Amino acid sequence: MRAQFVLSEIGVGLRRNLTMTFAVIVSVALSLALFGGALLMSQQVNTMKDFWYDKVNVSIFLCNKNDAKTSPRQCSKGAVTTQQKQQIKADLQKMDIVETIHEETAEDAYKLYKEEYGDTPIAATITPDQMQHSFRVKLKDPEKYKVVASAFDGRAGVHSVRDQRDIVENLFALMNGMRVAALCVMALMLVVATMLIVNTVRVSAFSRRRETGIMRLVGASSFYIQMPFIMEAAFAGLLGGAVACAFLLLGRYFLVDNGLALSEKMQLVEFIGWDAVFTKLPLVLAISLVMPALAAFVALRKYLKV
Repeated sequence: MRAQFVLSEIGVGLRRNLTMTFAVIVSVALSLALFGGALLMSQQVNTMKDFWYDKVNVSIFLCNKNDAKTSPRQCSKGAVTTQQKQQIKADLQKMDIVETIHEETAEDAYKLYKEEYGDTPIAATITPDQMQHSFRVKLKDPEKYKVVASAFDGRAGVHSVRDQRDIVENLFALMNGMRVAALCVMALMLVVATMLIVNTVRVSAFSRRRETGIMRLVGASSFYIQMPFIMEAAFAGLLGGAVACAFLLLGRYFLVDNGLALSEKMQLVEFIGWDAVFTKLPLVLAISLVMPALAAFVALRKYLKV
């Protein structure tokens, strides 16, 4: 009987405040969708870091005959000699942090350039002697790039030492910035959702103040009186959480698999799988249930006193 009464009161409360209940559902859905999206974006950044940091190399570019004019500070003594090349390679082989060494000649670099940019107008002006001989070094620990840089940067015959991580760091910084922005908007939306929940509970409690007063006089406990209001808020929040979960699933489906099909267009990027999305859904649902219930409980402490 008690359970039936509580459920009937929940239905009455939701019907009386239908517009505000809908606003609560929408605000909770948007805020938690942003929250889940920020979590997934953070995991995507970490996945990409693990994927790319394992593949990026440290590149040691050697001086060619043109660099003496264009880069006099690095290549003041002219093009690298055969002896210097051999010595650089030998020194690299002695370093414990080096895993593999790939030597790319100027001719190899020119062929690769023609394959990638052969259709562009500027490609016709590039000649093989303008390309640089280089060593592509894969480190056992990519974080120790500075050891290689300090050993070879400024050395005779060396034009520059570059860590390819710098190329992808800007992308990671952009994605981290987007994640922070999503979290900030999510926090704002959660505040809005909490305020809506509190106001909805207040309106519902005010409209039923007479019934709750009678229940208090006949000996009903505070928990029994508050339960319908708390469950109303929790139910509305749970609906919002379910919508947020649908947003996350649809977002993963249309952005990665279909629609934009980023997995096909960006094959060099390792996207997070469905398992990453599914593991976030219980957390989103838990927050959507607990947060409105707590907000309602706090609001009721004042408005249900008789």
